[in-house]
Amino acid sequence: MSDLSQAKRALEWIDRGFEDRIAELIALARIPSVSASGFPESEVRRSAEAVAKLLAASGFERVEELAVPGAHPSVLGEWLGAGPSAPTLLLYAHHDVQPPGRASHWRSPAFEPARAAGEGEAGRLYGRGIVDDKAGIVVFAGALRAWLESGGRPPVNLKLIVEGEEEIGSIHLSELLRRHRERLAADVIVLSDTANLATGLPSITTSLRGILNIDLRVRALDHPVHSGMWGGPVPDATSALARILGRLFDANGEVAIPDFEAGCRTLGPGERARLEALPIDEAGFRADVGMVPSARFIGGGGSVIYERLWHRPALALIGLEGVPLAQAANQLIAEAAARVSVRIAPGQDAEAMRERVVAFLEADPPWGVEVRVEPREGSGGWCVEPEGPAFAAAARALAAGYGREPVYVGCGGSIPFVAPFAEVLGGVPALLLGLEDPICNAHGENESLDLADFRRALRSAALLYAELA
Repeated sequence: MSDLSQAKRALEWIDRGFEDRIAELIALARIPSVSASGFPESEVRRSAEAVAKLLAASGFERVEELAVPGAHPSVLGEWLGAGPSAPTLLLYAHHDVQPPGRASHWRSPAFEPARAAGEGEAGRLYGRGIVDDKAGIVVFAGALRAWLESGGRPPVNLKLIVEGEEEIGSIHLSELLRRHRERLAADVIVLSDTANLATGLPSITTSLRGILNIDLRVRALDHPVHSGMWGGPVPDATSALARILGRLFDANGEVAIPDFEAGCRTLGPGERARLEALPIDEAGFRADVGMVPSARFIGGGGSVIYERLWHRPALALIGLEGVPLAQAANQLIAEAAARVSVRIAPGQDAEAMRERVVAFLEADPPWGVEVRVEPREGSGGWCVEPEGPAFAAAARALAAGYGREPVYVGCGGSIPFVAPFAEVLGGVPALLLGLEDPICNAHGENESLDLADFRRALRSAALLYAELA
């Protein structure tokens, strides 16, 4: 039987067993595998055990948990039935999830997945970890199972590693990859944790921004004092902090730090053409992100939106500390703090960005108050030109699985596992695919997955195994 006819039988099996794949996803998502500190580590271990069982049931062999000291467990399985002369794919997903957030804002409990009919072609499935990234696990496992249980064998070897620390920065992944470098050797890496430009539109991610967080602490007094008795000649920390933060942006919303965009890559003709060819619905974009009616885009609309998201740096204040309004008294605040988050464009040097932002925040403290700047860990961006047989194979598989030609996109966020894979397994093509869509709300309350896209991704993965041969 040819690979083509076997692939067709695998697709038929996926359609027949689709509800079983949804049930597998629900079972994984019921486990609250939050890797952040303060949550039970036992649940991440329980999740790893459940992933190992699913991989074994799906046909993967030598399934085992991998860990390094102090790390949450990852899971590795392999299927090498295509033989030593066939290409080997290293597949990646992660089983840890974000904290659930505000229970009052979920339409149903975060770890009790709920299916909503009538939303899209096949409805949506809601729950923490549904799309980020437990669906990716089920897609890779289900695609192998489809080949095997439909009477075929994929023409490539498969190794699937499912990480347990992606949501806390993949802090032990580099060590894990180095320890198991020989066992993880592969010809192509397929990583599942990115987004499609629109629901039903398959997308291959070719660039990522890096990230750098910096904590800014201001101290004006050694204790709070009465604002009536002392206000006027005496500075307070929150007002000083506000002045520092106000310097960060100009009136148009552009970042005012000198050389903030130094090192940004100049887009080549091919990149520019692909960017400008992407569909952009500005009204839909505003609705998806929840912009208030009076708010306007910074820097312009059209394809500039994508360029700013993917190829230029950005800065935002993601945390402020002073006194909550409910606890506010007539006091001058002694200490205040903020967390400044920088998204670093591909091509920019993370260390140079750290130095220029720190210098800007430290300069000329208002009224002589004490300012302490504390950079946190950061990482640079990543990009690749989508050329060569691996990208061509992925494009064919996605086009057949989704019924639409794929587009090439960037990602404004940072994915910490890409750099370790590129470093340890250097020279191997990396395909970044995913299931998120603009309304999936990954990391927020009511995280969800479009079930029609889930089916399309399963079909595409089964076809990808054939195309990459």
